[in-house]
Amino acid sequence: MKGGAANPVRLRYTKLGKVRWISHRDVARALERAFRVAQLPLAFTEGFSPRPKVSFGLALSTGHESDAEYVDLVLAEYIDPDTFASILTPALPEGIAVVGAVALADRAPALQEAVTCVEWRVDVARRDLSPVEPAELRTSIHTALALPALPTTKRRKGREVVEDVRPVIRRITVCDEPSAVVEMEMSTQPRGAKPGEVLAAIGDFTDLRARRTHQWIERDGARQEPLDADTRPRMPEACAS
Repeated sequence: MKGGAANPVRLRYTKLGKVRWISHRDVARALERAFRVAQLPLAFTEGFSPRPKVSFGLALSTGHESDAEYVDLVLAEYIDPDTFASILTPALPEGIAVVGAVALADRAPALQEAVTCVEWRVDVARRDLSPVEPAELRTSIHTALALPALPTTKRRKGREVVEDVRPVIRRITVCDEPSAVVEMEMSTQPRGAKPGEVLAAIGDFTDLRARRTHQWIERDGARQEPLDADTRPRMPEACAS
């Protein structure tokens, strides 16, 4: 470890299995507890109520799984990024695991501002949860994507509003499987949508199980996974060890 300057770090973690039923806020609490158990030397804000410098990425809705969630934190001392998985995962609930870490550049854009696109893998059913045939789903998607707008009802700040989700959709592909499974690529800016909201706009469908597989940062025509964007070189002593 080396003290002195702030050391920003970006972590990638999973949320899989039964733990998908805990909220984004509870996941944040679990991670913050793991930081305390591991005794990470977190940097704190200044003022009357100092708080650890921890910034979470896009919220993941309760009930959804993910291979690719992210959190940024600032340490008061240097820690080799290769050690985070082994020191944090044992302190996390089953199903949440740190699977990657990088040293982050100073003043890197916040994750919620930087991520512009996400990908999903979704098991699809009818809204009454009965099965749907892949061929029927493929036809419904083809018809819906040809329309100029796809209005759907969302809940915003405790009230229902109707929004057009057509601009959010970049790609929906029905996978070549016996059951109805789709891969979705959707924009997050200026506003995103949940898989179930998109499926409801397409037809009488819902997400039986949804897993976020990728998040992307897009700049100047290039696409990067958040662990590859805004990073800084490893410290020489870490490379030598």
